[in-house]
Amino acid sequence: MAAPRPPPARLSGVMVPAPIQDLEALRALTALFKEQRNRETAPRTIFQRVLDILKKSSHAVELACRDPSQVEHLTSSLQLITECFRCLRNACIECSVNQNSIRNLDTIGVAVDLILLFRELRVEQESLLTAFRCGLQFLGNIASRNEDSQSVVWVHAFPELFLSCLNHPDKKIVAYSSMILFTSLNSERMKELEENLNIAIDVVEAHQRQPESEWPVTLLDLMIAKIVGDEPLTKDDIPVFLSHAELIASTFVNQCKIVLKLTSEQHADDEEALATIRLLDVLCEMTANTDLLSYLQVFPGLLERVIDLLRLIHVAGNDTANIFSTSGCVKAEGDVSNVAEGFKSHLIRLIGNLCYKNKENQDKVNELDGIPLILDSCSIDDSNPYSFTPLPVLTQWVVYAIRNLTEDNSQNQDLIAKMEQQGLADASLLKKMGLEVEKRGDRLILKSTSGTPPL
Repeated sequence: MAAPRPPPARLSGVMVPAPIQDLEALRALTALFKEQRNRETAPRTIFQRVLDILKKSSHAVELACRDPSQVEHLTSSLQLITECFRCLRNACIECSVNQNSIRNLDTIGVAVDLILLFRELRVEQESLLTAFRCGLQFLGNIASRNEDSQSVVWVHAFPELFLSCLNHPDKKIVAYSSMILFTSLNSERMKELEENLNIAIDVVEAHQRQPESEWPVTLLDLMIAKIVGDEPLTKDDIPVFLSHAELIASTFVNQCKIVLKLTSEQHADDEEALATIRLLDVLCEMTANTDLLSYLQVFPGLLERVIDLLRLIHVAGNDTANIFSTSGCVKAEGDVSNVAEGFKSHLIRLIGNLCYKNKENQDKVNELDGIPLILDSCSIDDSNPYSFTPLPVLTQWVVYAIRNLTEDNSQNQDLIAKMEQQGLADASLLKKMGLEVEKRGDRLILKSTSGTPPL
């Protein structure tokens, strides 16, 4: 004699089929949750039945991981898994009671384990990708505005799920896993993230493939915080940064001109441009580290592109009033009033770093007419040109760059001296920088003065 069926559940007055064990019943339940979201909760027994189907179907995925020949037989199991995730995803939308019920059944752990199995299969069947995406959407929805769920998601997903998904070739999988990461972050988890910088690098790499994504900005901020933190980079940190310095530099070289979009008011908050500004910040801090500097000093095209971009924004700032205009970008006390805070300063800082005790780069800046450009980027207080009060931020980095460009480089020293004689370099500006030109016979000598202001 067959065992009696459990009574059907009721959701918003609609009878839910029982047992929920086939695709048709799951689709009906998914539709119910979609229609009733933010209005009705469901009995815990419904979610238990969905979870049972999810667990049973996951066995077929485990078998396919062990025996790749079984992948072709996954179709029906993947359809059930997909519909389970869709059902749970819809049930979680703006309903904390459903979120809590589903979480308390340990559904999050089952979902994460299943998603990691999907990545292990490494096949691109559309049915697999759909199940993969729906699983991530479920995790994002159950964590949304629910701190308890965020905590459980983080425990199960960090760092393996993010390391596994953020470099996936499918754009939606990258976007959904990024959503889960940022939904779950708080100050305590940010500290954990600092110890797993490969995840930050994966987000940067995802940004290189999908520049429209807004997710990289916070992770780039995290990298900067790690580099400039009170604790120096450890021996274990250095290889991580070295191995990915190429990615950071190449991304900047390829995308940096997108910053010019900020000259238009309609693109004032452009996420691509903002992420590119953070890339420059990371490069500045990387090149301030001796272990990372030598690699980036010889990175193909980096110095040339930085000088080219400096020239473009210098022209843009002089042509019209925009955020790259001197008056609109850096105030006298070094404060800033826009999203492009100190961008020109950081370009000049990066040039100075790349030229530090590097004759080849010093000469390259000269060849590219970068020295007049750097000097022309600096404006001084006309009312008191000889004052040695603290210099504006932009001027400080000009001083720094010129020192690195002229150190043990007579050709660059001669160029600046001739520029001053021809009226192309302001003597008061050189004085402000702690430099002066002296004529010795037929030669013009650029030398330091005793009153060199501190940087």
